[in-house]
This record gives sequence, structure tokens and C-alpha cells, in this order.
Amino acid sequence: MTVMVLGVIIFVVILVLCCLRVFREYERGVVFRLGRFDGVRGPGLVFIFPFLESYVRIDQRIMTLDVDKQEVITRDNVPVNVDAVVYMRVSDPVKAVIEIEDYKTGTTQLAQTTLRGIVGEETLDEVLSKRDTINNKLHKILDLATDAWGIKVEMVEVKHVIVPEAMQRAIAREAEAERTRRAKVTLAQGEYEASEKLSQAGKVLGAEPIHLRYLETLSEASKEQNTTIIFPMELMDILKRKK
Repeated sequence: MTVMVLGVIIFVVILVLCCLRVFREYERGVVFRLGRFDGVRGPGLVFIFPFLESYVRIDQRIMTLDVDKQEVITRDNVPVNVDAVVYMRVSDPVKAVIEIEDYKTGTTQLAQTTLRGIVGEETLDEVLSKRDTINNKLHKILDLATDAWGIKVEMVEVKHVIVPEAMQRAIAREAEAERTRRAKVTLAQGEYEASEKLSQAGKVLGAEPIHLRYLETLSEASKEQNTTIIFPMELMDILKRKK
């Protein structure tokens, strides 16, 4: 009799231990009893009846999903490869289990199609220079679409925009031409301001601005060694009259 009682006690202890589950602070268990939703349990020590109940463990920490490179044609018909990363977490464990089969795969697939659509609406210059705008658009669309799955999209970041080599060379040439243009504009602006000053000085001295500019050039040239300086006759006449 004692042996039978001891055996029953051991069986009950083993059964109880098999029913106990531990859920960490960031975990929740979505429990089903005979196939019907029975509630969310955790964190801490949770009792699950074997054979009658089953559960799905859900991690509610922020997780990252890599969006693979997508080949996209921009609005100005330039092929680019773009990838991104999505930061998301499960805000509603019940929806994440019941409403969608695999919320990670679903969010990743949705991010890929959304990324292609948004980048395809922009020109190459906009894709390269307005990264924050694209990130914000992706975030809003994904967050709204995944809300029905119990998913909260915290942030979306475009990681790389890979442009074909031929287009990279064209962009480099365009940037160099832009720098050259700005330098010429600055130089022309400086020449214009200098001509105004020379014109004012010429009126005071009674000389033509071109002669004053020639004297300025002579001043610069005299700093060099082995320099031969030729004075025009008009300038010599002006200097004689000044004497």
C-alpha cells in the first residue's frame, strides 16, 4: 500500500512539473484549450494542462528584420539595388498568432514590396539625397498595414543604395562640373566687384580703369624673377601727365 501511495505521489509530482512553464519578462504565452483561444499568460510561472491546452510563446522585444536587396527602376529610369532594415515588436500577441501565420515573414514580404513601390516613385537624386523622407514613408505605410497583425513598426532605415558603375561615373562628372561652375561664378563675381572699385578709383585719379588694372598686374608680375615688363605708350603718357 505504501509503495502504491508513493508511486501515485511521484506520478502527480511529475505531472505537475510537466504542466509548469516559465515565461520571461519579455515573453507571453497565447494559450489554446482544445483548439479555442483561452487567454494570454505570463510572465512568470504558468500552469499548462497537458493534452488539453497548447500555447505559442511570443517574444515582445524589438527585433530587426533585414529586407534583402531589391532591384528597382527609379522614376527617371535608373536601375538601382536597395535594401533596408525594419525594427519592429509584437504589441498584441493574440493578433500576432491568430491573424497571421508568420508575422516575421509577412512583415518582411510587405517591406520588400513597399520599398520597391516607394523607391520607384522617386528620381535617383531624390533616392540619394532624401533618405529620411523615404524612411518616413516606409515607416508610416508598414506601421499602418501591420497594425491588424498586432505588430508595431518602430523604425525603418534604408541601408544601401547601389548605383551601376556607369551611372556612378556620370554622377562624379556632374559633381565635378558643378564645382567648376561654382568656381567660375565666384571668380566672375570677384572680377565684377573689382571692376567697380577700379572704376571708382579711376574717377578719382583721372585714369582709365584698364590702366589701373594693368598697374595691378605689373605689381603682381614684379614679384617673379626674370620678368620683362612692357609699358604701353598710353600708360606712359598718363604717368607723365601726373608728374
